[in-house]
Order: sequence, then structure tokens, then C-alpha cells
Amino acid sequence: MLNEIVTEARTKMQSTVHVFEEDLHGMRSNRASPALVDRLKVDYYGQETELRQLATISTPEPMQIMIRPFDKGATKAIEKAIHESNIGLNPSIDSGIIRLNMPPLTRERRLELVKVLHRRTEEARVAIRNIRRSANDDIKDFEKEGEISEDDAERGQTKIQELTDDFIKKIEELSKHKETDIMAI
Repeated sequence: MLNEIVTEARTKMQSTVHVFEEDLHGMRSNRASPALVDRLKVDYYGQETELRQLATISTPEPMQIMIRPFDKGATKAIEKAIHESNIGLNPSIDSGIIRLNMPPLTRERRLELVKVLHRRTEEARVAIRNIRRSANDDIKDFEKEGEISEDDAERGQTKIQELTDDFIKKIEELSKHKETDIMAI
């Protein structure tokens, strides 16, 4: 019973960290990354489709993203999605290939991105804490129902707190690494 609660909490926390990691990949830093655009939603013949399903995305140069649509007819829709995405990049189209040249980040833009990073980091921490609270509530319910002893409940809550501390530490490490990447010139 207790192991199931701990295992479920661990799984949910791992999932939260994974989602946070994916979110960080989509944030701009000093290098071009396909993750910056691969999840963009493109209106492809009336269907919302992720860009990565419509094209090959690569980084031929450190400050350039190249998008090669599978269907040349999707080029205009991809261009429109990039303009509407507010990532601050202007696409240039050359014979069906879309190139995104990334200008260097200004100091103000870097600080703005760090603020966004801190907000997303706090959201991930709150998600981890909510999982902890939910698991602790489950443990308390089982204790009230007499399914587990008071000592088992205490051990379970301690284990949940250890998991929480570990996953929050992982989130902090990922956040610090990303902040260093954003602030690097």
C-alpha cells in the first residue's frame, strides 16, 4: 500500500521533471536549437500539426536553424506559424528551405529570459510540492482508515519528503544550467 503511493509519487515527479526539461529546451539561449521550433503548431490544411511532423529541422551553423518541409506546399503555413509564435526570428525562404538566423541576444533580452526561466522553475517546484501533498494526504487517509500504522505513515511521509527534495534539487540544477547558458556571451 505504502510502496504504491511512493512509487506513484516518484513516477509523477519524474514526469514533472521531464516536462520541465522539455520546456527548457524550447527556451532560447545563445545557440540555435531545433527544440526552439519543433513543437510549433502549424495550420496544415486546417489541421493543427507540430512542425517536427512536417519538416526536417537542423542546425547547420551555431546561430542558424534550417527547416526543410517534406511538402513544399507547407512552406507558407510554416512561415506564418513562425511569425505568429513570437520567438523573435524572421524566416527567410530559399527554394522551399526555411532558414532562421538567430541574432545575438541583448543584455535586456537575456535578463527577460532569465525571469521567464525563474517563473517556470517555480511552477515546476510547485507541481512537485503538489504531488508531495497529494501523496501525504493519501498516507494520512490510509492511517485514519487503519490500513497502515502510525509508524508506517511516518516512514512513508519521510520517504515522500526525500523524493521531493531530490526532484526539487534536479529542477534547480537544470535551471542553473539553463541560466548559465542564457547569460553566456
